[in-house]
Amino acid sequence: MDALLLALIGCLLGEIGDKGQWLVLALATRYDRNGAIIAGIIVAAVANAAISAFAGGWIGPMLGADARLLFMALSVLFLGAGLFWPVRPPDPLARWPLGAFLTSAIGLFILFLGDGPQFLILGIATRTADPVLAGAGGALGIIAALVPVVLLRGQIMAMLPVRAIRRTGGALLLIIGACLALSAMGRL
Repeated sequence: MDALLLALIGCLLGEIGDKGQWLVLALATRYDRNGAIIAGIIVAAVANAAISAFAGGWIGPMLGADARLLFMALSVLFLGAGLFWPVRPPDPLARWPLGAFLTSAIGLFILFLGDGPQFLILGIATRTADPVLAGAGGALGIIAALVPVVLLRGQIMAMLPVRAIRRTGGALLLIIGACLALSAMGRL
């Protein structure tokens, strides 16, 4: 259950104000087909979370307990540092002639590859040996961050203090990641 909750909260926090939300906002405004875009979000989030969870489940047994904890610490530090990075809106995929669902699913899948939340799911799955729960939590966190943008369009971005959320969340994740890393190295 820890894997589910950690991945859900971490991925939700990692997606607030990130490129995924900006891409979803552009697609929702362009297509005005909420159901198709939400379905594309779900497919992309589940596919990326499944890849990360599978990789974490595969890597985890090869590592010792301290190495798994250090791997998770690095994923938390990576996500925390990423929240301080300035976010530029991604290409809105205006030239993609695939329709709302496929453009959303493929575009978000590509955008999520190697992103902080995907690495966090990998780290949690590696550490906890619960890849299914880590993947489910991560996918739910990403979906929870992106679906309101489709439904409320730009209103949600104006309502949320995105900069404060990203900075506070980044600081919190950096502290947690540093504590995990020190614990893994026997310094805490």
